[in-house]
Formats: sequence, C-alpha cells, structure tokens
Amino acid sequence: MDLGLSGKKAVVTGSTKGIGRAIAETLIAEGAQVAICARKADEVEETLAALGPQATGQALDVSDAPALRSWVAESAEAFGGLDIVVANVSALAIGDDEDCWRRSFEVDLLHTVNLVEAAMPFLEKSEAGAIVTISSVSGREIDFAAGPYGTFKAAIVHYTQGLAHKLAAQGIRANSVSPGNTYFPGGVWQQIEQNQPDFFQEALALNPTGRMGTPQEMANAVAFLASPAASFVTGTNLVVDGALTRGVQF
Repeated sequence: MDLGLSGKKAVVTGSTKGIGRAIAETLIAEGAQVAICARKADEVEETLAALGPQATGQALDVSDAPALRSWVAESAEAFGGLDIVVANVSALAIGDDEDCWRRSFEVDLLHTVNLVEAAMPFLEKSEAGAIVTISSVSGREIDFAAGPYGTFKAAIVHYTQGLAHKLAAQGIRANSVSPGNTYFPGGVWQQIEQNQPDFFQEALALNPTGRMGTPQEMANAVAFLASPAASFVTGTNLVVDGALTRGVQF
C-alpha cells in the first residue's frame, strides 16, 4: 500500500532513539524529508549520518520555546514547507514530586502545544497537513505512571482531539498514538529489566501477547496517521499495545 508520503516534509521531536528514531526512519523510507531534534548534539549528528540526505536536524531542548520555534521555521525554510508534525518527546517523569510535575508539563504537554503553534503557518499552506502526537496507555488507565506522566499524556489526547475539531475545516488532521510498553536497547524498559527484574517480569506478564512492543510497530501507526492514506482519519487516539489495556474505546 502506497501511503502517499513521497515528497512530504516532516518534523519529528525526540528522534535520535526509540520510537522517535523509528518514526523518522519510517517516514524517510516512505519518501519523506524529515527534520529531527534531540538534546544531545553527538546523537543528532550520528542519527543524521544514518538517515542520509533526506534528513536535517539540530540539538535543542524542546522546553526552550524560542529554540523550538526557530528549529521549526528553519526546517520549513530548508524543505520549502511542512506537511507533517510529530510531537514525540517525553520527560518520562514518573515520580510525584514538584520537579517531575513541572518537567512533564513543560516537556510533554507544553512542547506539544508550542510545536503545533510554530508549525501552523506552514501546515495551513499544505495540501495534506497532519499532526500526530505521542501519548501513552498510561494516559487512559491507572498504572505505575499515574502521576505527572499519565496525567499529561491524557491531556495530550484531549488537546489533540480538540485540534482535530478546530482544524478539520482547514483540511489539517490531528491524531494521537498511545503506545503500550515498548522495548528497545537503551530504553526505559531495558533499564527496568536490568535494575528491577521482578517489576519487569510483572509488567511483561500483563501483555497478553507475551512480549512488549517495538519502536517500529509504533512508527508504523504514526506513519499511517500522518499519511494521505488516512485522509479521513482525524480526532482519533490509536492504541498500539498488544491488548495490554482492558478499557473499551467506543
């Protein structure tokens, strides 16, 4: 199936590892141009070298709103426009202290809002404008991340569905993806496996499939929602969790 992504122009935050990198790789494999960002300059450089000439990017902290806006504008100028915005960065703040609440608000939620607002002038000129935000199953059920992480992941779904309603008449779609537990080298679940093996086994046992998801499986969902192949899909939250959660979505 041709997703129709060839020639499309995208920005993806937090895209040097895990789900974000898989999203960038998948969009490029489908023929898109992709701008990436992450905090560490060496990781950005390594990722750009691996992604090839269809990629550009820079190191920045997405909680720095002026820097984020500048990156979006510079990316759009380099590409000659923007069609796709993917808000992927998370602070992964699981604790319940004030700093975790502040970091989750600034990195998970406010970065998403600032990213969309910075990209809006370019999306309005696109014939296939698409916004995809990355939420989490922790945003729709009470689990070990029920504090700031789960709270702001839920807020992202609400924000995204509000965007979908507001922007539909302009032909700009907005959807979210809620990954379940996703395992990859250097990721949080590998760290838990190494440092909290009992908790890791408990979490793994909750997956009816007997395994955790992969970044590529999450990226596939994002690529579809971002593509013209999903031209009548907007305002949805696509759960990709291998039946981990039990809540019924109507």
